[in-house]
Amino acid sequence: MRIRNNLMFRFVKITNVLLITAPFVYSWYGYYADRLFSPFFRRGNWAVIALFMVIYITYVKIYDAFAVSTSRIGELVYSQILAAGFADAILYVVTYLLTKFVPNPLPLLMAFCVQMILAVIWSLVAHNGYFAVFPPLRSAVIYDRRPELETLVTRYRMEKKFNVVLTKDVNACLTDLEMLDGMEAVFLGGVHSHERNIILKYCLEKDISVYVIPRIGDTIMSGAKRTHMFHLPILHVSWFHLPVEYLVIKRMMDIIISAAALVITSPVMLVTALAVHIEDGGPVIYRQKRLTKDGKEFWLMKFRSMRVDAEGDGRAQLSTGEDDLRVTRVGRFIRRFRIDELPQFFTVLKGDMSLVGPRPERPEIAAQYEKELPEFALRLKGKAGLTGYAQVYGKYNTEPYDKLQMDLMYLSHPSIVEDMRILFLTVKVLFLKESTEGVVRME
Repeated sequence: MRIRNNLMFRFVKITNVLLITAPFVYSWYGYYADRLFSPFFRRGNWAVIALFMVIYITYVKIYDAFAVSTSRIGELVYSQILAAGFADAILYVVTYLLTKFVPNPLPLLMAFCVQMILAVIWSLVAHNGYFAVFPPLRSAVIYDRRPELETLVTRYRMEKKFNVVLTKDVNACLTDLEMLDGMEAVFLGGVHSHERNIILKYCLEKDISVYVIPRIGDTIMSGAKRTHMFHLPILHVSWFHLPVEYLVIKRMMDIIISAAALVITSPVMLVTALAVHIEDGGPVIYRQKRLTKDGKEFWLMKFRSMRVDAEGDGRAQLSTGEDDLRVTRVGRFIRRFRIDELPQFFTVLKGDMSLVGPRPERPEIAAQYEKELPEFALRLKGKAGLTGYAQVYGKYNTEPYDKLQMDLMYLSHPSIVEDMRILFLTVKVLFLKESTEGVVRME
């Protein structure tokens, strides 16, 4: 049954790739292929089409554009449009390099419009078809520190995927594991490792899928390296000792990308600076002390989005979001489109921040969180970032504990590939209203 279902869903995915590729093929053969400096033979044109498909599939994976069972229709469409847009843009640049002149973008723009329509149609058919074939899974929530886990299924509109029919404290579950019989999925919310392993082994024996919400110790252990000593399997855990080549490449990326971003966005920053100053005559830039690697303090810069006296008493105050009366009219606009964050590219270029890493916090706010979450200090094992794991996978109202988990997940698995993935995902969440800025949003 599972093999049949997997084959069927792969066919649905392949259909999407062919549908999105078709408008590009039409524009390529109908306009661009004959206008190259040296037109390709048949195999050359096939290579261009294959390149488009590879790029599109790559971005589809980055943006989870085929996550039919866990994403809303709008999310599927948005992700596919982003993937198609990147693929079209890259192929347009390739076409430009193969011609003596700037190619007309109109045929490709028309193809993109058709791709958007096809993305909507495919998402509607695939989403509705999936849930017509696959009923919601009978699910149980077993919790220790996450009793609200059941409500998340409703909040994120996943009732079509999971039908929660049982919610129990872990101790109650351990006294009668047979209560899990007949379940198709089990969520373990923050359960300690000993109890979790008992339930996990029972579920695997019964062929029940298990979704584990980890604790902080689990997140740290996820970065362990497998090795063998004393003729025994060993998990070696060491914290954030990064290869020199990774640090060099990461710093080069920071310099190149931030410098390019400053050049490209300079007109936007100039207009923003004028607008901020004209509104109330106050300073354009807001500077604030934040923490980075090993607790080092640095000055973070943003375009000022609040009144000059927003923190007149000198105390750190959390923003209440869009309803915060301290936010100016210009401030609401630049916050909505993240324009207020652009000066931070200067901070990245200077080296106080990286493009990707845990979002930096104010010293006094960090101290408050460390009283309740001593592990919060572990975020300072890596350099602070302009964007990060918590920003692309979390929401604005995600709990601090969960955002900390996300940051530690990133620090436990550092890689250039993951950094690039987070940068591309940042493009996806940039204009999403519920996306997160950090543990808290300050001025």
